[in-house]
Amino acid sequence: MGAEHNVPHFHAYYQEEVGILSTDSIQELARFWDSHDLTDFEPALEEVAEPVFVRSRGASLSVDLPRREIQRVKRIAKSKGMKEATMLREWILERLQGSS
Repeated sequence: MGAEHNVPHFHAYYQEEVGILSTDSIQELARFWDSHDLTDFEPALEEVAEPVFVRSRGASLSVDLPRREIQRVKRIAKSKGMKEATMLREWILERLQGSS
């Protein structure tokens, strides 16, 4: 698998010179930005000429589940503040990485 398929280890640190939280966790970032505004960091912002984030194009896979299990997936994803597909992708990649 290529680098785009690696599951990051969640970590967080505070960039002292800028004051912005740096983490791989969507939940931690959401909590941080719920209490901060981008304009607070204007002096540290810089314009870039090229895209910073480029989404890799992977293949899709369809999985049939019983309706009851789909409801469980939706409920868990909602409780984590995530989209179902994102959560399932993380679960699958974690499991695959653990079985290597």
